[in-house]
Amino acid sequence: MEAEEVVAKPPKGRFCTICNQRRAALKRPKTLEQICRECFYAVFEEEIHGVIVDNQLFKPGERVAIGASGGKDSTVLAYVLSELNRRHNYGLDLFLLSVDEGITGYRDDSLETVKRNEIQYGLPLKVVSYKDLYGWTMDEIVKLIGLKNNCTFCGVFRRQALDRGATLLKVDKLVTGHNADDIAETVLLNILRGDIARLSRCTSITTGEDGPIPRCKPFKYTYEKEIVMYAYFKRLDYFSTECIYSPNAYRGFAREFIKDLERIRPRAILDIIKSGEDFRISTSTKMPEQGNCERCGYISSQFSVPSSDFLLLSMVLFA
Repeated sequence: MEAEEVVAKPPKGRFCTICNQRRAALKRPKTLEQICRECFYAVFEEEIHGVIVDNQLFKPGERVAIGASGGKDSTVLAYVLSELNRRHNYGLDLFLLSVDEGITGYRDDSLETVKRNEIQYGLPLKVVSYKDLYGWTMDEIVKLIGLKNNCTFCGVFRRQALDRGATLLKVDKLVTGHNADDIAETVLLNILRGDIARLSRCTSITTGEDGPIPRCKPFKYTYEKEIVMYAYFKRLDYFSTECIYSPNAYRGFAREFIKDLERIRPRAILDIIKSGEDFRISTSTKMPEQGNCERCGYISSQFSVPSSDFLLLSMVLFA
């Protein structure tokens, strides 16, 4: 998503509806308010601060890893969290944590962005790779199994890689740049798949509290369009190319549907999240149990892929 696609400019000469002093420079996607850049920065940052405080995401003195891909979400998260940490004296030790899946022409380029962010924001960077952890890159895995189920495998491997990297950094929390659009998409996907287990927890702002390293989503109520606008106006350095292996991912169809709803009703994204929060699972419903891998001890996943594919990949990866 390019900034030029989302920056809707108000009529010329209109004053900001918040400060009523400066000329309005944009129409805010979330509320359709016509505001100036300065007020946009302020409300954007303070809304995130409010989410952090209201949900008690952090405690003073905690070590926090920011899942950094080089994309707009994680770049803005690193920048804003650094600013809020100083401004509001959170007392956090912040780190950047990146995963190198081994995707030529995509991840190798985006990691260069993360390395620049390390210098720009003064945050230590740790990179973990599929090659080091599993002995395989995603390029090699896709060559073996094809494009049909590669996102499923990559998602599980990436989650474990982040957990392992967070453990190496000895952090107390891991924060990710999942935004309101992402969460609304996940609610819709879980409904379409009939995935009761994930539906009951996909809107949680903090997950994994019963595990060694909880994960937090400070951008839970932050619109993707506003993240793009913030990065654009602040001139932040981020990587905008999509993964070369994901153009036909199932999530993409849910994303397009939600974008269509947003064009008709901007609050649709928040409404979907609210619906997900309000879902109540019947006490008589049998819930699948989350298990741990017998080999490595990390959380396992129920794969929705043909058993032959999964068994083949499991044998070659973990032989």
